[in-house]
Amino acid sequence: MLNNLIDRIKLPFRKEKELYFSLYKILGFYPRKITYYKVALMHKSLGHRATEEELKVLEGKKNKKIKGGKKNAAENRKGAKGLGKHLNNERLEFLGDAILDAVVGDIVYQRFPGKPEGFLTNTRSKLVQRETLGKLAKEMGISNLILASGRTSTHNSYIGGNAFEALVGAVYLDRGYEACQRFWIERVMEKYLNIDKVAYKEVNFKSKLLEWSQKNRVQIEFRLEDQSQDSHGSPTFVYTVVLEGVEGCKAEGFSKKESQQKASELTLKKLRSENKFLTSIFDAKTARTQMDEDPTVAVPEVEKQPQETMFRNEQSDAVEVKSQEAATVQEQKSETEHAIDALNLDDVSNAPKEKSKEDIIAEAEAAAYNS
Repeated sequence: MLNNLIDRIKLPFRKEKELYFSLYKILGFYPRKITYYKVALMHKSLGHRATEEELKVLEGKKNKKIKGGKKNAAENRKGAKGLGKHLNNERLEFLGDAILDAVVGDIVYQRFPGKPEGFLTNTRSKLVQRETLGKLAKEMGISNLILASGRTSTHNSYIGGNAFEALVGAVYLDRGYEACQRFWIERVMEKYLNIDKVAYKEVNFKSKLLEWSQKNRVQIEFRLEDQSQDSHGSPTFVYTVVLEGVEGCKAEGFSKKESQQKASELTLKKLRSENKFLTSIFDAKTARTQMDEDPTVAVPEVEKQPQETMFRNEQSDAVEVKSQEAATVQEQKSETEHAIDALNLDDVSNAPKEKSKEDIIAEAEAAAYNS
């Protein structure tokens, strides 16, 4: 508290007052070494080159200027070696990722006593996955501070999540591990994340994919590609999703259920993002259904028609068939997008929590036992 007061008194005399204040609103404290945070917000597309001052801070050096004169030529070369290097947040992202795993793992362990390792791992994974961090970055205002090229910032959905991790790395270097814990608990969990809701929410991607295929009468198969053991002797399975004979995505897991879930999730995302993949599935379905129906089609009567009239009719029929096919594909694509809407994370919100922790856990466990 006292440190924050001192830092606030110093604020009017700092060069980048706006950045200090913006970071205070996000973190709950003022940075001590602003360079860490500036680098955490630099995407590699920016192409920023390191300055002498930045290198001194990042490498933990004291105020040591590069000296002049022949006598200190060797020292000059050594000190200037890092100058001109491209700076970005990738190293801080690596560090922040590791710190987040430890912080969230500790919180989950303390929050759910007696729960098995699989439950704890799954809960931590959902809390620190890139999509969750990306939405947090947007909600908290971190995304607005990221420095990146205009095209990259609008086309890369992972920039926000990466910057969030890098910011945690900066907090760790500037304030230590306990500050990272306080940041996650006080600024993230208490304002944006309902950890109990996240923990007991299970998205069944295989079920969603099966539901979509049944509604659209698409044949689906989960094909076992490989079954082996990893270096520790644990069994592994690789499954591929096949829709109407068209291969979707494959994934590996430590159980059949896990690998099929992962493959289903990837396939759902591919169905939504790749129109060519979706079209190929319905083309294959059309070819299959036509083959099934061909033997039952009645033989038409042979009638003589003027060649010009026949051509018009055929052209009209072809246009009608194409328009029907286009409408069908568009309708299926719309249903696909609706079915996959559940992939959007809705647990990151600053809306007030309506239910208590005990109510949420009781409802979730009751649903689990009834299913």
